[in-house]
Amino acid sequence: MTLRMAAVAANFDRDLEADFVRVEQLINQARAAGVKLLALPEGALGGYLLSLDGTAEPPPAFTADGPEIARLAKLAGDLVVTAGYAEAVDGLIYNSAVCVTGDGVLGHHRKVHQPLHEDAHFAAGDRFEAFDTPVGRLGLMICYDKAFPEAARTLALDGAQIIVCVSAWPGARTNPDPDLAKDRWKRRFDLFDRARALENQVVWVSANQSGTFGSLRFVASAKVVDPGGEILADTGVTEGMAIAELDVELALELARRSMGHLRDRRPEAYELAWV
Repeated sequence: MTLRMAAVAANFDRDLEADFVRVEQLINQARAAGVKLLALPEGALGGYLLSLDGTAEPPPAFTADGPEIARLAKLAGDLVVTAGYAEAVDGLIYNSAVCVTGDGVLGHHRKVHQPLHEDAHFAAGDRFEAFDTPVGRLGLMICYDKAFPEAARTLALDGAQIIVCVSAWPGARTNPDPDLAKDRWKRRFDLFDRARALENQVVWVSANQSGTFGSLRFVASAKVVDPGGEILADTGVTEGMAIAELDVELALELARRSMGHLRDRRPEAYELAWV
């Protein structure tokens, strides 16, 4: 059975009502295209940080069981939708992502790895866990999490067939290339997406912010990658929706038939590498 999935590159900011208007438009667009899994970027509800120098005000924070996430779930309806937001918990703020349908929250993730001065604004998560959804078993990651092979491998070993990584990944901060398509941080973003899919032989759905926000210029480049590391759909460096259709179970079976990267692991040989 094939699954039609989509990753979004779009710009979201502090105007929460405008963010929800855009979210609704994107969900309607995805539904009209037959999409069943839609990935929205990090900070889709309330935007990301204006800078990474540790001085910017954090986005507005919401609780996972509050009206904002309930509103997102209602908009999702029959779709499985993932989106990033700032989560308020016990006096702390986490950079979080949630997976919802009209039935409510299916899964949740708090960003574990924090680049530059992001830890001045957010507490860090401490785990990676896969969860079941109507479109298969999913894992969630946020932005810089993808730079750590252990993160995606943990989700794959927990049975994730699809890993959704939501991001607010900017272009290079020093010596940026005027042509964003040639930016070295954009190249890293793409390499991580393809490598994490290939080494774990999973479907990889990568959403990202686009345009600019404060001092940040985002690389967009939302994409869907198959278990062989091949890009099935890509928005490039502009906003858009990358849509791809794949029989996920068959694709995983074929990718893992001869060389099964998870099956052929030898943990006893590299146990210390995980410490």
